[in-house]
Amino acid sequence: MRPLMQRGEVWKRLGAPRDQIGSVNDPRLHEDCGVRWNEKWVYPDAYPDGASRVVLWNRYDLVGVFKVKPGGGFEPDRVLEEEA
Repeated sequence: MRPLMQRGEVWKRLGAPRDQIGSVNDPRLHEDCGVRWNEKWVYPDAYPDGASRVVLWNRYDLVGVFKVKPGGGFEPDRVLEEEA
């Protein structure tokens, strides 16, 4: 099993998010895509395929990268694994 990717490495690979919701220091948890998070990085139309992506964090732990489907749902995205 690969170690979790660090925040700086995600930033380096995907760039600065266009929007950020929550904070690693925010004790409130949210749930999307079947995972609990307290910080969301939003990348609208960020990749050549034109899909928007969200990166979810729980404190400093990466809990998921998800691609926004055309109908508005989410699917797990392996973009960070592919670029490793």
